[in-house]
Amino acid sequence: MFGFIIAAAAGFLTPQIETIIAPFVKGIEEHIVIAETEKRLVAFMVAMLIAGIASAILYSGTAFWVVAGGVLGYFGTRIVEAVKKFFDERNASE
Repeated sequence: MFGFIIAAAAGFLTPQIETIIAPFVKGIEEHIVIAETEKRLVAFMVAMLIAGIASAILYSGTAFWVVAGGVLGYFGTRIVEAVKKFFDERNASE
């Protein structure tokens, strides 16, 4: 369960990780072409790698729950906004 929480936090922090790894991505671009739209994906992969390593070190969580937590963390703000919108519309129609 702790691995799920770590992965959710890592997914949520993907935009911040993107700014941290920007110099490394720039160095890699000399050898591998990375499109502007792929930089967030690279940051998410780094976040999931960190979450997976932390989960393995702490003996907490399987690969499924680490990935599920990462995806929920990455889309967390959008999911919360969608749920709020759903309930606001539901309450307005009553």
